[in-house]
Amino acid sequence: MTISNCFETLRKNHQCALIPFITAGDPDLETTAKALQILDDNGADAIELGVPYSDPLADGPVIQAAATRALQRGTRLDAVLEMVAKVSPNLRSPIILFTYYNPILYRGIETFLQQIKSAGVQGLVVPDLPLEEADSLIQPANKLGIELTLLVAPTSPKSRIEAIARQSQGFIYLVSVTGVTGVREGLETRAKELLQELRAVTDKPIGVGFGISQPEHARQVKEWGADAAIVGSAFVKRLAQGTPEQGLEAIGEFCKSLKTAIQNA
Repeated sequence: MTISNCFETLRKNHQCALIPFITAGDPDLETTAKALQILDDNGADAIELGVPYSDPLADGPVIQAAATRALQRGTRLDAVLEMVAKVSPNLRSPIILFTYYNPILYRGIETFLQQIKSAGVQGLVVPDLPLEEADSLIQPANKLGIELTLLVAPTSPKSRIEAIARQSQGFIYLVSVTGVTGVREGLETRAKELLQELRAVTDKPIGVGFGISQPEHARQVKEWGADAAIVGSAFVKRLAQGTPEQGLEAIGEFCKSLKTAIQNA
């Protein structure tokens, strides 16, 4: 199922998507594979999988620490894709790969896209991709059926918001806070205003992320009119606590509680 198809089905049923994020290779790739299956079984509609990177500008301390641990264990893109290729045929949820632009350029855009497509990846988020260079990735990705989602920041001016909305594929990723990812007590109301601004210029689905860490937050973004709640650090943190088995159990329960909150909104 493509990302677009996923949102189409949910919209028809007046539902909001839940998109968890985890870091590949933390604590190890075997646990990541199990985590993808558990999230899929417990209410995830799509799953963002972060490729560990040494200079993650958009990531807060929790995800940075997870990426560092994964890199120290020797986690590399080829091994991540090998794991995804084994797991993806068993998943209902499409996988969205979250990676930075440098590793893509280093590997070569065409080669990178062919490799992630072969592994079963359906979507791509590149947080440091300049809008002005987005076309160089969007066009070849489209040919392979990979949807490249672009981010709108709270600081984005209206003209840029419109340009991002036009080019973003699958959905539009609305960053709810100024700054990096991370667990926060509450959500900034600027996200609600931005949602309304985006709604005025596009009918594409809008996912809200960065700072959503509790079921009440997920419920709130649904009530604001978002098409998806994207939850990262809160999952990464739970998966890293205790033994891998305890971490897996914790993310399963948390995923279920978020989905219930969204459905009851």
